[in-house]
Amino acid sequence: MSSPVNHAGPAPGGQLSDDEIIVQKMPLLLGLLAGAKAGNLGEIRCGVVSQNADRWQTSFWTGDEFPAAHSLASEAIDRGEIVTQDAFSAVEVESLGIQQSLTGGENNRVSSGNVTRERSSANDDSVAPGTPNVALMLSIGNAPAPPALLRTLAVTLGRFLVLHRDRQNDTRRLWQTSTMLQNAAQWQQLDDDDELLESVAQCACEVLSCERATIFLWDKSRRRLIGRPAIGIEGGVLEVEDDAGIVGEVLQSGSPRWWSAGGNDGGRVNRRIDQAQNFNTHSLLAVPMVNSRDQIIGVFEAINANPDDHRSGAFDAPDVRTLSELALHAVVAIDSQRTRVNLTRTRDRLVSQAAESNPLIGNHESIRELRTNATKVAPTDLSVLVLGQNGTGKEVLAQHIHYQSERRNGPFVAVNCAALVESLLESELFGHEKGAYTDASSARQGKFELANGGTLFLDEVGDMSPGGQAKLLRVLEERVVVRVGGSQPIPVDTRVIAATNQPLQDLIAAKRFREDLFFRLNVVSLTLPPLSSRGSDVMLLAEHFLDHFCRQIGRAVPTFDETSRRAMIMHPWPGNVRELRNTIERVCYLTTSNIIHEEDLMLRPIEGGIPEFPANAMRHTSGGTIINLNEATREFQIAHIEAAIMACGGNMTDAASKLGLHRSNLYRKMRQLGMSTSE
Repeated sequence: MSSPVNHAGPAPGGQLSDDEIIVQKMPLLLGLLAGAKAGNLGEIRCGVVSQNADRWQTSFWTGDEFPAAHSLASEAIDRGEIVTQDAFSAVEVESLGIQQSLTGGENNRVSSGNVTRERSSANDDSVAPGTPNVALMLSIGNAPAPPALLRTLAVTLGRFLVLHRDRQNDTRRLWQTSTMLQNAAQWQQLDDDDELLESVAQCACEVLSCERATIFLWDKSRRRLIGRPAIGIEGGVLEVEDDAGIVGEVLQSGSPRWWSAGGNDGGRVNRRIDQAQNFNTHSLLAVPMVNSRDQIIGVFEAINANPDDHRSGAFDAPDVRTLSELALHAVVAIDSQRTRVNLTRTRDRLVSQAAESNPLIGNHESIRELRTNATKVAPTDLSVLVLGQNGTGKEVLAQHIHYQSERRNGPFVAVNCAALVESLLESELFGHEKGAYTDASSARQGKFELANGGTLFLDEVGDMSPGGQAKLLRVLEERVVVRVGGSQPIPVDTRVIAATNQPLQDLIAAKRFREDLFFRLNVVSLTLPPLSSRGSDVMLLAEHFLDHFCRQIGRAVPTFDETSRRAMIMHPWPGNVRELRNTIERVCYLTTSNIIHEEDLMLRPIEGGIPEFPANAMRHTSGGTIINLNEATREFQIAHIEAAIMACGGNMTDAASKLGLHRSNLYRKMRQLGMSTSE
């Protein structure tokens, strides 16, 4: 037996090709055949060829020249049975089971003679093109090989090829899946749609080993498919009608389609697009893109399979499966990106509305200067200390700074330090772990954690206990919190704006406020003037509140007459903007006229002390029935506390003192009674 000859080169990527497997196994098979016949055979001549489309490739032969004509192999492949010619017999190796193994049994099954074979139509879109057909030609003793012997060799060679291809497919499948999952995880972080589609297309080119890929998203209202990225097209976008070409077929049918050059359906590919890009499409695969609601949103197209990595030189059935799975990942990423964009737009709209609903209103020189300074400090992360009487709008100013800053998309969290007793302050600000104390049934984030990435507003910081001040200072310096009952430091990125109505310098002198904490909070100091010093701003604020509350309850906005305007400008407003706001809110609900008169305002001069509570107040319901003692007591307490606060011009410390309570106890009592304790 002559030495075998091989003209096939190595497979790319370090893997053995089919030709190399044939060259490796055929000498072994022929050696076994010769040994089994113990020299009773004459000369053995053998050849193995493969057909890929119209191209023939010789994989193996014995002797100095190819022993038989390719036409014999072609006839065996076409007829699907053993054929003989002169001294040779030939059979298609693939007809004995390889094709079915490679395509999962999806090809058309036909019967021809004594061999059942799997055949795929070149132009049938229901299945992908198969792998190259392989034929074995054998002559023994210058005569055609016996059919049984030929079939035995072909089946054995076929099994070698099946095992080899299965191993290759498994290895490639594992790599493709890993690559797709890694890319899909990265796509969830991309917010730019062009960048996302470009990355998806590049991943398709990599896992399918093809030249180009395009995602066509369906613009249903315009009946157009918008393809991106479109290499070589001006603007990088390709638009086609939603029923045009192969991508149109996929959109309309919801099924994959593919095409390769050499058939008689070349008109399905738009050659004008090829010409415009100086490009040549020789193979194409397209699959539908279906979302979680089972709706087709577009088509995923891959162009020009790399012949070195595709045995048939075109896309095959495994490629259909791969691109379909990649399309699922792409749809999830596209839907996720669209959702994030919509949420971002909604968030920005809400932030804008929140900023507009908390305007720093006023034309007085002090307010204009304050607004300018607040706008300057807003973009920074400097700590701000807001000073001013109760009711002047310290929280409004803090919100104005927050919504003008880079932290506007983060949370704004407000804490009234005076309303917290020392035992609860640490848990409220820094959080606690489960089991930290009796009622801690679960872990809870503190205000610093809740405000992470945003702004924390500490109101009435001058009323904080010495122990609370020390803990707050440590957090401001180290930028970490430790929950009560825990030991793990938690980093926080929170801007702090503090406010007080007390003279902190006097408290420092009296050793009631830490000087180091004061310097930490007082990087920038902003002072809100009392309303009584702002002149005509009273009417600007009154008209703003009037419009706001009338819109809220759906009534026409009335106007102020001269008497009401004069009364409001002359009123001292000891409760500042809060008192004005409450006055206008009461007018909106209780008056029905289109004109507001002075008597509608019910402004009362404050002479000091707590006004007498009417002797007959709160004893009866509107129907005249005497209410029970508990309810009467509650009503009395509410009215008495409100009167005390009004008498003290909104100063909660003075009001608590007149009522014989500590300030924190007054806040707790107000919450028990259902009264508002906000700034």
